[in-house]
Amino acid sequence: MTDTEKATNFIFQAINEDLESKRFTGNVITRFPPEPNGYLHIGHAKSICLNFGMRDEFPGAVCHLRLDDTNPSTESMEFVEAIKENVQWLGFDWGDNIFYASDYFQDFYDYAIKLIELGKAYVCDLDPDQIRETRGTLTSPGTDSPFRNRTTEENLELFSRMKSGEFQDGEKVLRAKIDMKSPNLNMRDPALYRIRHVAHYRTGDDWCIYPMYDFAHCISDSIEQITHSICTLEFEDHRPLYDWILGTLELFHPRQIEFPRLNITKTVLSKRNLLSLVNSSVVEGWDDPRMPTLAGLRRRGYTPKSIKDFCSRVGLTKRDSVIEIQLLEHCLREDLNSHSPRRLVVIDPLKVVIDNFDENRVEIFEANNNPEDSSSGTRSIPFTKYIYIERSDFQVNPQNKFYRFYPGNEVRLRYAYIAKCVSFDTNPDSGEIEAIHCEVDFDSKGGMPADGRRIRGTIHWVSQQDSVDGTVKHFDYLLADDESSDGLTSSQNSQSIYEAAKFESCLLESTPGEVFQFERLGYYCRDLTDSESGKMVFNQTVSLRDSWSRINKA
Repeated sequence: MTDTEKATNFIFQAINEDLESKRFTGNVITRFPPEPNGYLHIGHAKSICLNFGMRDEFPGAVCHLRLDDTNPSTESMEFVEAIKENVQWLGFDWGDNIFYASDYFQDFYDYAIKLIELGKAYVCDLDPDQIRETRGTLTSPGTDSPFRNRTTEENLELFSRMKSGEFQDGEKVLRAKIDMKSPNLNMRDPALYRIRHVAHYRTGDDWCIYPMYDFAHCISDSIEQITHSICTLEFEDHRPLYDWILGTLELFHPRQIEFPRLNITKTVLSKRNLLSLVNSSVVEGWDDPRMPTLAGLRRRGYTPKSIKDFCSRVGLTKRDSVIEIQLLEHCLREDLNSHSPRRLVVIDPLKVVIDNFDENRVEIFEANNNPEDSSSGTRSIPFTKYIYIERSDFQVNPQNKFYRFYPGNEVRLRYAYIAKCVSFDTNPDSGEIEAIHCEVDFDSKGGMPADGRRIRGTIHWVSQQDSVDGTVKHFDYLLADDESSDGLTSSQNSQSIYEAAKFESCLLESTPGEVFQFERLGYYCRDLTDSESGKMVFNQTVSLRDSWSRINKA
């Protein structure tokens, strides 16, 4: 983050004000508090970078990783481990500061008892629909529950019986006693505890009542002595309840500050909808390369540096906005271009026969591993009589401004020779082009004609003798439209699989997770899962085309 960004960051400004006024003593303490009910996605990266990045701005700052696990019906250790792995993959470390809201279940219960004793909470028998109906609207006040004036003794007894498991799910709920006429609907006697006869992944069957998020969250912050509770904007209307609970209980009181959540075009960032995509098998799982989860982005070939750069460029404002996904892709290209090795790969191969090249002749050409990095060196590429090119690089009847192979046209073969198409072979049954025949100009080694004639097209290729087989997966956006959405209007063509791709043989030495630039095609990552068995499976990371740069220049 630049000095200018720091100076204009309203969250940093607020923290500096608190430090100057000595509102808090000691170091700045923040927390990243995901609920372990799914995998982290790109939207969470913004919060991760902000909270764990505090140490760069405020010496001695600490960020806790807290799993807000108060809803046993949706949470699991799988999600906990995935969250921890993703935070570490981004490059952040919580040290010894990992906490679980479930560690505080007894504390939550004791504080609920205290609210009852203070006359600030009561057991209500209304079901969720009835509570919703009596809450009122933004323009009309709510209606008091008929159970609102139960005595302290009755409330304590009923709450104890809730804890002991005497009631069924939804039969009773503990509510705060605040103000049913409040202009803020969150202050109209919100629920604090509900009954859930579901085993918790950490505490088992010890509890059958669980605190609501608004109750548990603020108390967890207080217990951990969090100085600044950084939340997304949807919690702004919940801040009065946060303050009311801590103030009523007279607990250590962090300052809550809200920032806009990250919204990206063509991207689903709702955990509920991401779970639906997984459960309905629209995707292969949480780490599907099409998913905006950090696990999916990692498997696709995204780098921690590119994601952190993206979050930095997005910055912090006080208003919600929608960020073009092209900015994220631009950040990725910038990073990958600097260090990704170049390789030749043909995804949809068409055989080429070099008619004037001897059957047993093998010629070696040198190719740069990365022209952006002189230290990366070169590699040897064999050229033989039989090679493969992309099927799209040949047309029998060329379109206007088609500069690749067609009968009679010359094309520069990358790193090798200029070749002229002289004929082609067609399958008599299907009519499909089976092979094309060319002749190379031996005086054009390296692609430079001796007579200086102009060659307008350059294409890539691989030698049949040297190539290895594998699979390439191409991806489109999951959302069919141009806008960010929490809906599930998924694209029906979000994945294309090419199972007959031809690779440079040196790619056999690549490792799962390694990213390469396939020349003329884009950046590709060897799959972390499917490649474990030794198979050559590469996922398209991002194309070479950078629309964001063009947009900015316009």
